Order: sequence, then C-alpha cells, then structure tokens
Amino acid sequence: MADNADTYDYIVTGAGSAGCAVAGRLSESGKYRVLLLEAGPPDTNPWIHIPLGYTKNYTNPKINWMFESEPEPNLNNRTLYQPRGKVLGGTSSINGTVYMRGTGADYDNWRQQGCEGWDWDNVLPFFKKAQNQERGASELHGSGGPLHVNNIPHEWPLAKACVEAAMQTGIPYNPDFNGPKQEGTGFYQFTVNNRRRWSSARAYLGPAKSRANLVVSTESHAQRLIFEGTRAVGVEYTTPQGRRIARAAREIVVSGGAFGSPQLLQLSGLGPAELLRDHGIEVVREIPGVGENLQDHFNSYLSYRVNQPITLNDIGNSKIRQVLAGIQYVFTRTGPLTGTGIYAGAFVRSDPRLENPDLQINMSMWSTESRTRDGIVPHPFPAFTLSPVHLRPEGRGFVRIKTPNASDQPAIRFDQLRTEYDKSAILYGLHLCRQMAVQPALKPYVVEEILPGPAVQSDEDWLEDTRQRGVANFHPVGTCRMGHGIDAVVDPRLRVHGIAGLRVADASIMPSIIAGNTNAPSIMIGEKCAAMILEDAA
Repeated sequence: MADNADTYDYIVTGAGSAGCAVAGRLSESGKYRVLLLEAGPPDTNPWIHIPLGYTKNYTNPKINWMFESEPEPNLNNRTLYQPRGKVLGGTSSINGTVYMRGTGADYDNWRQQGCEGWDWDNVLPFFKKAQNQERGASELHGSGGPLHVNNIPHEWPLAKACVEAAMQTGIPYNPDFNGPKQEGTGFYQFTVNNRRRWSSARAYLGPAKSRANLVVSTESHAQRLIFEGTRAVGVEYTTPQGRRIARAAREIVVSGGAFGSPQLLQLSGLGPAELLRDHGIEVVREIPGVGENLQDHFNSYLSYRVNQPITLNDIGNSKIRQVLAGIQYVFTRTGPLTGTGIYAGAFVRSDPRLENPDLQINMSMWSTESRTRDGIVPHPFPAFTLSPVHLRPEGRGFVRIKTPNASDQPAIRFDQLRTEYDKSAILYGLHLCRQMAVQPALKPYVVEEILPGPAVQSDEDWLEDTRQRGVANFHPVGTCRMGHGIDAVVDPRLRVHGIAGLRVADASIMPSIIAGNTNAPSIMIGEKCAAMILEDAA
C-alpha cells in the first residue's frame, strides 16, 4: 500500500443501480468519508435524461460497456450483445426505466436457499424506503424516498389495445404488477420524474452533491483490490491522470454488476484458483463460485405491421416527426419522448401447475429489423412487437476473465434454452402472443405478422426461429451468489466469505433470478447493504 494513498472510511466501486444507493446512504449522516469510483463519465449526456433516448445510448461506447457473449451453443453458436451502463447511474442510466420487483415468493425462495433476512417481509421495507410512489404510500408502496416511480407517461391507443387483447385471451386485468399479485395484464410503472429518467444517480447522488464527505470520482476504473493478509484494505484504480490507490479504513463495497463484480474479484485473486493461476494472478483466497451461476431472462419476439402511423417506427423513420417530437418534449414535456415505448405487458404461467408467473409478455410500440451492437434499425413501416420473456430459465452460465487486464471484457456465457422446460416455456409464450395478435381489440390495427411470419407454425419451426433470434434479456444476475456452501461468494450480510472488510452489493449476489426487471431489486440490495454496514459500524 502506498504511503500517500488517500484514506476513506468506505470505498464503493461502481456507481450503478446498487452502488449509488450504497454510497448515498453511507454518506447521509456525515459521519463517514466515502469514495465512489465510476469507470465511466458523469451523466451529462442529454440522451440519458430523455426516456426515449435509451435508443441512442444502446450502442454508445462512451457510456456503454457494449459487452458481447461467447458463442452460445444452444442458439446456433451466436454471440449475444449485452449493453451495460458505463456512466454515473450505471445501467439505470441507459435502461428501459420499467419499475418491477418480482414476486414475494422470489425472495422467500432466497431465504429457503439459506439467505437469512432476504425473505419478502425483510426486503419489502427497503423497497418502500427507496420509493417515492406516484400513487402514494400503502402497505406495499412507499412515498418520500429518493426513487420516483410514476405511471405511464404517454397514452398510446395501441398499448391499450394490446392490454385489451390480452384480456380477450383470458388474462385478467392487473392494476399494479407490484401489488398483491403479479399475474395479469396491465400497464407498467417507470423510474421517471417530470418526464425525465430518474436513474439511481439522480435519486441518490443528486441529494448528496453538497456533502463534503462523499467523493464521486468518475473515469476511475477499479483495477484490483489490495489486501493485507485476508483483509481488503484498498483499491487500485486508473484515471486519465494515471494510476491511483485509495485506502479503506473500514470496508470496500464492490458494485460492478453481474459482469463487473466477478471480474474485479478474479483480477484481485478471489475466485477459481486454476483460472487465476492461468492468468498469472496470485490466489488470495480460492472461492470457486466467483463468476459462476450467471442467469438471465430469455426472450424472443413477434412483430406486427399495422395500418396507421401510430408507432415509434414512424418517428424513427421521419426526420420531420423527430423534430416535432423533440419540440413537443422540450416545451411541454409531453409526447413520445416521455417514455421508452414499452408501456404495457402481462405476467402469465406457462403451466397451470405453477404457483407464480414464469413468463412476462412485453408489449412494445415499435419493431426492429435488427438490434445489435451496430445499432437499432426500425422497420420502415408502422409496427409493434409482442415479446415473451422466460422469467425462470434453468440455464446457468459464467463470467470468467480472459486476461489479467481490467479493460478487457471477460468471457460471458449464458447457456440459454438449455432444458426441456426452457424450451416449453418460451414456446408457450410465443403461441400466446400469436393468439393475442388475432383478438378483436387488435383487429382494427394489425395487417400482417412480419416476424417470424406465417411460415413458422410447428414447435420445431418455433424452436429453430428462437435459436436464431432469441436473446438474453439484459437482466444478468447471480455471479457472486449469496448463501452458504462452497459455491457461495457472499454471506447474507453480503460479506465475501473468508475476506474481512469486503462486501458485494448488486444483482450479482442474487442466488436465483427474480421474476421481473432487475433495476428495482438492485437498488433494494444497495439500500439493504448500506443499512447492514451502518448497523455493523454502530
């Protein structure tokens, strides 16, 4: 450790959904000096704050890690593009802003896997603490918290028609997917305030700007953790001015996400010993589970051409409409730029014997010819998309370093569509979407199915199409699994097993993926981590 290293009480590596919450809460009392390191820049890009701007940030290397998976053997050896935020707010600054918590049973299942204190009754207070719910406080919702959660910002007739079509297939209406039950169809809520994106950075770092005890250091990429024996005592990181070292008098919290956190632990000598030695890294402690247990939702999609210019494709394909939408947004905070185009959905069970939904149907007011690291290309005509998302896949992948350099992306493998259940669930969702599209509510709009098209009929046709077009759903979790046993990385207080002064707080600690979007649960994890740290420090 360098003699001239700056010393803080706490260091947080990664200013994403969880990291901003951890740093914000740790600095709140003014008692502790906190350093928050973020590899990316400040969140000054204007497209970050315009909800529909996420389409611009989908492939922006200045604020997006733009990861790519290894070839996936069950998906015709295709690689899967993985956008991840590299900016204050992390992926909460570039995501679709949907607020979803999953079911209470998801968290009760964590408790059953040995994660004491993470059952629904114990995590709900932290969801509520974070939340400023537009609908007001209730038994299941909070108000007055830093994270604004609001209703659908812009009414689309087509979104309403999709919900009605889902109801016509027998799916009941649900006014609140984060309410007493998740199953049903209805409209999403969003992390938006005054028609602007409300990222974790806006929520937790905005109120902290005047705190002298919080140092937010952007363009500061953590390279490795520094240990004295088996205690984490510092972080080496790079800046535009060169390498620096910061010392933590109390604890370090790793919050790099499901890809970044296991990578940093492995680069620091924590992980599978053989993998580390292969890359010339000294083993501080062998923890076989670091980087294993990668899970993500899996989805494919059906797209439908419509007979009216009422979709986001019509804006994406017209410079005049883009200018008009921009003027409308700037001067009135209304119009299509106020949302991300994914306004409604449904939660269903692929098998009636299941107790809770295992499929989420996203109803998007746009369609694309391609969505890759080269950009999003909309179809040149009005169209919308129905996308079944398998919420409980059985496939398990990994994240493993390929070099000893933190700037090199790790190897990412999902192992999607691995089991018969993985296949049957997505098949059920695809058939259900096609059934929805022919309901009376959508009949005035739909002209034809353009993806995959009427030639795809049999289950084998569907599976082959899914192998060619199916994608991971940008909700990676599980690579620093919480729990006990040889494959666990952190204990239920998020302390890395066998290492003092080190915790992990982000979606990587989830032992199993929750049934829904992962931003809100990641923020909850940050809230709960900060509370445990402060409790232990008292």
